[in-house]
This record gives sequence, C-alpha cells and structure tokens, in this order.
Amino acid sequence: MRDDLRDYVVKHIGQPDGVLILDETGFLKKGDKSAGVGRQYSGTAGRIENCQIGVFLAYHSTKGTALIDRALYLPKAWTEDKARCREAGIPDDVVFATKPELARTMIRRVVKCGIPARWVIADEAYGIDHKFRRFIEDSGLSYVVAVACSQRLFLGGYYDRADVFASELPDPSWKRLSCGAGSKGRRTYDWAFIEFPFQAMDGFRKGLLIRRSISDPNEKAYYLCRFARSTTVEELVAVAGCRWGIEICFEQSKGEVGLDNYEVRSWDGWRRHFTLVMFAYAFLVAIRANAAQTNPPKSEDLLS
Repeated sequence: MRDDLRDYVVKHIGQPDGVLILDETGFLKKGDKSAGVGRQYSGTAGRIENCQIGVFLAYHSTKGTALIDRALYLPKAWTEDKARCREAGIPDDVVFATKPELARTMIRRVVKCGIPARWVIADEAYGIDHKFRRFIEDSGLSYVVAVACSQRLFLGGYYDRADVFASELPDPSWKRLSCGAGSKGRRTYDWAFIEFPFQAMDGFRKGLLIRRSISDPNEKAYYLCRFARSTTVEELVAVAGCRWGIEICFEQSKGEVGLDNYEVRSWDGWRRHFTLVMFAYAFLVAIRANAAQTNPPKSEDLLS
C-alpha cells in the first residue's frame, strides 16, 4: 500500500522537477509499551518528551505536496532489548538506524522506482550528515540541505565556519528574494551564495547558500547545495523555500485526517495507521490539484 500511495501521488501531482522533502515529527504518548516510545526531543513540543518520532518523506511539485513514505524511529534502548521489541511486534531483523539512515532508505526506494524528482531538501539534522549528502549525490539528485552555522568549509585556501565566511561577504553579495508564499504572505529574505572553487566532472556545482533576516541581520540560516550548472541562485532560493510544504502536510494531516489521533501500540499498527492516513491526505491533495487544473485562477485573482 505504501508503494500504491507513492504511485497515486505521482499520478496526480508528479512533475519532472519534483522535490523530495525529508523531516520528522513527534507524537506525544504515555507509558512505555508503544513501539519506539521514549523520552526524546520532539520538535513538535519543542522539548524532550515521552513520545514516538516518525521520519517522513514528502513529494512536492507546483501542483501540491503530499507525504509518500514513513519510518518509525527506534532508539537504541529499544533495538538493544529484543524482548521488549517482540512484545511490541517489532521483527527480530530490525536494527538500530539513525534518522539520516532511515531517510536514505526511503530515498533509495523512490529512486529505484524512478519517481520524477530532481531535488532533495532537508533540515539540519540530515544536512550535517556527510553520508546522507554523498548518498544523494550518488543517486544523481540535487540538494539544498540546512547545516549549522558551525559547519566547517574549505574556501579561499583555508578551513573555517560557515558563519565566518558569511560575515566576510560585502553588501553587493546579498540579494533580496522571496522563497515562496507563507501563511502571512511572501517569505522574503536577503540571500547570498558562495560557490565552491572546485568543479565536479559530472555537470554539477556545489556551494553555500545563506539566508539573512531583513529585520535582524544577525539571524541567518545556512544551506549546502549541489545542483546542475545551469541553476540560478533564484532557483536555489525557491527550492529552499519548498521545505515549508512538509510542515503544511503535517499540520493539515493532523487537522483533517487524524495523523496524530491513534491509540495503536504495535509496530504494524503504527505503520498501517500512518500509511492509511497519508493515503487519505493524498486523496485530498489530488482533489485540490484536479480542481485547480479544471478551474484555474483568473488573472485578477493572481494579481490580488
């Protein structure tokens, strides 16, 4: 059914330059019997809580965004306790995997089936993992992934932190660009790009993309990028802004189809619940995409 879900999403919103978005979300739980539950950091709660963590893969195009794969994160406290795993229905062959490793498995599945996609985007938890970035490169995909300000880079003949290189950029290096629409209008920031000096032989370039708040210049975000040589900075900025799409998926899935409303405890129960809920949400995305195609917005609506 997971594969049927993926095919359904591609049928309705698939485009050649599709974007694969990775992120995780937490589900607060009580007790210690639910598969993978434990005291761990939940971005949803913004603190350490007793919860389950799910890693999700979304597919985005100009037609919409939908979740297409999921994985339950199992802390070592679980994978090292086989008796506890069996009680929750977790197969004996399931071993500990980091969140970037779970992400690689999901990307491997969609690449193998030939899903129409060009980009992978992810937050800092995945972007800082060099094995994750190398895997994307080996898969022939481009990426825009967030990294910490302390990320060390080799530029100008020496190593230093990303924020140090950003602080040395002259004013003309910054462009004011929008990375897409948000809940409060266009998301506009100042952006700068530093291209890495070496040129890959596979037709791709690499560099550091920097986002700076207009109201507070000290507030910055950093992205490592790998992309086709013809790609512009404006395109990189637009791709970086697509990550917001998976946040909308989480918010709407929880509000419209019950993503976080479940009482299952077992390994299979968790996977079945999320697969069915993701399919229900994909159905809504398909309805919206088909409606937009049948009744495109009028020119005066686009200008308003």
